[in-house]
Amino acid sequence: MTSLLVIIVLVLLAVALWQLTKIFDLTQVGSSSDDSQVASDNDNNIQGYVMFGFLAFIYIFTIYGLLKWGHLALHTPASEHGLLVDNLMNITWVLIFIVQFITQGLLYWFSFKNRGHKDRKALFFADSSKLEAIWSIIPSVVLACLILYGLYAWNNIMFVDKDEDVIEIELYAQQFKWTARYAGQDNVLGKANVRLIEGVNTLGVDMSDPNAQDDIVVSELHIPKGKKIHFKMRSQDVLHSAYMPHFRAQMNCVPGMVTEFAFIPTYTTAEYRELPFMIEKVANINKLRAEKSVELVAKGGTALDPYTFDYLLLCNKICGASHYNMQMKVVVDTPEDYKKWLSEKTTLTQDIKAAAAAEKPAEAVKAPTTDSTAKDTVKAVIDTVKAVVAKVAMK
Repeated sequence: MTSLLVIIVLVLLAVALWQLTKIFDLTQVGSSSDDSQVASDNDNNIQGYVMFGFLAFIYIFTIYGLLKWGHLALHTPASEHGLLVDNLMNITWVLIFIVQFITQGLLYWFSFKNRGHKDRKALFFADSSKLEAIWSIIPSVVLACLILYGLYAWNNIMFVDKDEDVIEIELYAQQFKWTARYAGQDNVLGKANVRLIEGVNTLGVDMSDPNAQDDIVVSELHIPKGKKIHFKMRSQDVLHSAYMPHFRAQMNCVPGMVTEFAFIPTYTTAEYRELPFMIEKVANINKLRAEKSVELVAKGGTALDPYTFDYLLLCNKICGASHYNMQMKVVVDTPEDYKKWLSEKTTLTQDIKAAAAAEKPAEAVKAPTTDSTAKDTVKAVIDTVKAVVAKVAMK
């Protein structure tokens, strides 16, 4: 209702402004005015200075944005290749700002310099081979350098040697959660297919595959510091994107195929929490939460819990209504803590056997109930037949 009233008020204001312009036009009847629709020198001067004002606005707002929101960008990377990614990004940003500063300045300067004037005639300028060469060769060289550096970075990040000592982990995406599967002692993930999803086997792992017997399925991802992790990614339903921003890692999860990504963590979760910028960031977040909690408690609500930093695996594709909530906690442990954590987890084979064992007692309880019901039914039929026979005999 409020929205409808706002719309009505805006429509009425528009009608009122339109009527005021009509009244103004009527008051100008008989006065001399320029109705030629051709810009005068004064108009051109005004437009030229307005353009310079807009140029100043662009530069000032850009600088303000960097100073105001620059600290919100991702800080120290938590993976070895993260520095390479950040360097590539920073070089790209610098080039963009330099090109933007030069091209926008020239654009507005030449527009102002060559603004319309009644005594000036436009010059027909067909072409210039020199200019064409300049604005074609320079961007081509710059882009070629960027692309070559990008390919160098991509190959360093994506290349995984078959003989390299890595930890194999599968990331399984589905609306709207993540599940991780560890390769176990043999470090080989068992085969999987969505058609095999049943009961506890929510990832469709092929349990007839010998490599699947020691696979471990968990809902919280743990990885060791200093060890290369080779992720293989699948999607059950729609297109998802595995995004771990602090590790500078992102890869699409495509239904029907396996994608992969690898990196080496350089900070444990505890170490990253102790970095100066993260301590400051967490303190600022908790300050905002404390202020918000005061408002919530005053209204009878519940105070917000203090924020603690954790690495997260997020979905970077809009995959549905609960996309915003599709995330999984990632914990980077020391190698010793990682081995201890993994040793405490049960394999998928053990989980399936435990689920099957839990179903058997339930079936055993149901069986006597079914037998006794059948006996009671037979007994009732026999009693009914006896009663009928007795009545007939008496007659």
